[in-house]
Amino acid sequence: LGSPWTFQTTMESEYRSDIFGQRGILLGAVHGIVESLYRWFISHGQSHEEAFVNAVESVTGPISKKISKDGILSVYEALSESDQELFRQAYSAAYHPAYEILMEIYDEVASGNEIRSVIQANDRFNRYPMGTIDATEMWQTGIAVRAERDPENIPIHPVTAGVYVATMMAQVDLLKEKGHPYSEIANESIIEAVDSLNPYMHYKGVAYMVDNCSTTARLGTRKWGPRFDYILMQQTYTALDEGTQVDEELFDDFMNNDIHQVLAVCAEMRPSVDIALVG
Repeated sequence: LGSPWTFQTTMESEYRSDIFGQRGILLGAVHGIVESLYRWFISHGQSHEEAFVNAVESVTGPISKKISKDGILSVYEALSESDQELFRQAYSAAYHPAYEILMEIYDEVASGNEIRSVIQANDRFNRYPMGTIDATEMWQTGIAVRAERDPENIPIHPVTAGVYVATMMAQVDLLKEKGHPYSEIANESIIEAVDSLNPYMHYKGVAYMVDNCSTTARLGTRKWGPRFDYILMQQTYTALDEGTQVDEELFDDFMNNDIHQVLAVCAEMRPSVDIALVG
């Protein structure tokens, strides 16, 4: 479900990758990424509107579209030489912090702890129902930005692209390490993100994406999104501000990852239409 294809899997593999993926790049991680990037851009002198475009619109617009139609490498290849260097730096700074949180999430899901916490949270709803996640200044700024949106002029910001792709690739690599089939990895880490979920955030903001999902997914996003936010602020952006060096071995692994060929095969079966949200 959530994909235009039927993929080979097992019940155990599916529940692990599905619940894990929700808390990772599909919902929780992307929420933490864009919120942390927004503050980081503002700290570097951008207006709130510029920061929203570079942190959110860049992900949900051109980055998602390029990955969907042309694969992950196309995002990097579309950048200028100087922006490619910024992408490499951001990728190097974000990959391992993201992987650390993703490892913890996978362990929590595999052990049953994560579903146990969902059941416990459900028991608390009568007293403390889920709160609103888009009433903050950032997402209110987004309303104004979307009203003035020029889809053809949304940039691919190299730092945003590097952080987002690094987190996506960390999820791909972790699922591969855990023995999941590549078709499932592609679906739970990439296809659902760019084709099924990011369009909702692009249309009407983060709550429209998250809160149109299951209770399990909504709770997981609220729980893990801040963890990605914090670790990126504490480790990734500080490294960028200090002039982090590119991890050449890590980046070579990205450029030569088998997932690119997997996506090329999936692209041959991609429907000719995209999700359209109106109203």
